[in-house]
Amino acid sequence: MTRRPRLFSRRFAADQRGAVAATYALALVPLIAMAGVGMDYARLMGMDSELQNGADQAALAAATQLDGKAGACTRASSAAIDLVTNTSLLTSDDNTITLTAATDCSGSTSIKFWQDKAKTIASTADGNANYVEVTVDVRGVDYALLPITGLLRGDVQAAALAGLGSAICKQPPLMLCNPLETGTNKEFDAVAHIGKGVRLMANDGAGIAPGNFGFLETNAGTGASVLLEVLARPDRPGDCVAVDNVTTETGVKASVMDAFNTRFGIYGNGLNQACGRNGELCPPSINSRNDLQYQNCSGSSSFRVGGSPYRPTSVAPLADPTGLDPMGYPRDLCHAVDNAGQCAAGPLGTGVWDRNAYFVSNRQIYTTGQPATSVFSGYGDPRTPTSVEPTRYQVYKYESANASKLARQGDFQGSPICNAPGISPSGPTPDRRVLSVAVINCQQEGVGGKTHGVDVLKFVDVFLVEPSFARGSGQNKRTEKTDLYVEIIGETTLGGGAAQGQNVRRDVPYLIE
Repeated sequence: MTRRPRLFSRRFAADQRGAVAATYALALVPLIAMAGVGMDYARLMGMDSELQNGADQAALAAATQLDGKAGACTRASSAAIDLVTNTSLLTSDDNTITLTAATDCSGSTSIKFWQDKAKTIASTADGNANYVEVTVDVRGVDYALLPITGLLRGDVQAAALAGLGSAICKQPPLMLCNPLETGTNKEFDAVAHIGKGVRLMANDGAGIAPGNFGFLETNAGTGASVLLEVLARPDRPGDCVAVDNVTTETGVKASVMDAFNTRFGIYGNGLNQACGRNGELCPPSINSRNDLQYQNCSGSSSFRVGGSPYRPTSVAPLADPTGLDPMGYPRDLCHAVDNAGQCAAGPLGTGVWDRNAYFVSNRQIYTTGQPATSVFSGYGDPRTPTSVEPTRYQVYKYESANASKLARQGDFQGSPICNAPGISPSGPTPDRRVLSVAVINCQQEGVGGKTHGVDVLKFVDVFLVEPSFARGSGQNKRTEKTDLYVEIIGETTLGGGAAQGQNVRRDVPYLIE
């Protein structure tokens, strides 16, 4: 009998049944703690994602309104508020999330506007509000293990910066170095210079300078043949160009200049691939008025300078313009005197051109000399619709609308000879002699050859005044083959389509951070 307790104790000590329960009992506290931490972290990260998503979407919504027009900042503020005024499901605080409205471009505590991505220059007006930053309120989560004391919390705040990425489409990829850029001046007021001629010079190898022009990279591909198609065809394949950051393709491409001439009904060699055998893929403008004399419809010798061209020797209208060949629209007088020109602003002219000589030389069209100014008052000068002296573009528009004014005079074009009848701008059909050019401060941007990330100052519409052609030689040289001469129409309207029916703006908001 006395040996039983001893036997029981030995058996109890050797029995391992239920040992796991003790292990679980010891591990229960850290397991509960780990589960609590995991739940806390999940709530915290969920709320962070919730708030960040709200900030991102609000910033994107606001960025869609940054079009530079009046009221852009207040519209952007309203868009952000309308999108993000909702509730946070995971916060321990008041779950209503709101933003403080911005009444102007000075912003608010939660909506700020910037001119640059680095957020170093605050916006001062709708026109320079390029980026918007949205910051949502701080929200907290009480950790699960200490919900009563509230001494340990997770506080989360989210912010997002967004901008508007824009592209201008249905236009040739051309760039112009701001002709007025100096060390102190970085602006170009297109409206103030409506009607003025600009001599666009290809880079001559001495470095990019004001008045130089070149091309922009597009998604159409590379090489001169692709560029010929983009410049010559009205459908312009792969022709969307960023409104802000672009890649320049500067340099002389003399063969590409023939693409511009198709707009005048002039077809040089090497255009079969781009324009088809008869140039049918590259139709001219219905108004192909220019100063060159027709010879034939093929090859580089299809046109030439006539025997009595317009050649002024001073910056004054000709006293007696009778006997001149029928003129195209001439250059500004300060550019017309010689190849170098004598304009005070260099590449930019004065807008004074020899209108009387133009009308008199086209004597079979205007039998009584210069017509009344009122004839042109409704044609394309928004600055001075009743201007005393019409711009070349106004005369061009008037003649385009009145077919009788485009009658052929001998071997000089009014309407096109080689690819009749030409096309008129209407609806989505672009005006073949109107181009939109990206104006760039080339010196400030350090443009040289292929340069990435170049900021565009603005897009400007210009009228092609004359074909690209080497007129004269030696001391009598008047133009280079690689020069273009244009007249400023005004600042490009970016939207559903400009007045010329050729520009479409595509805007896509994007997150920066």
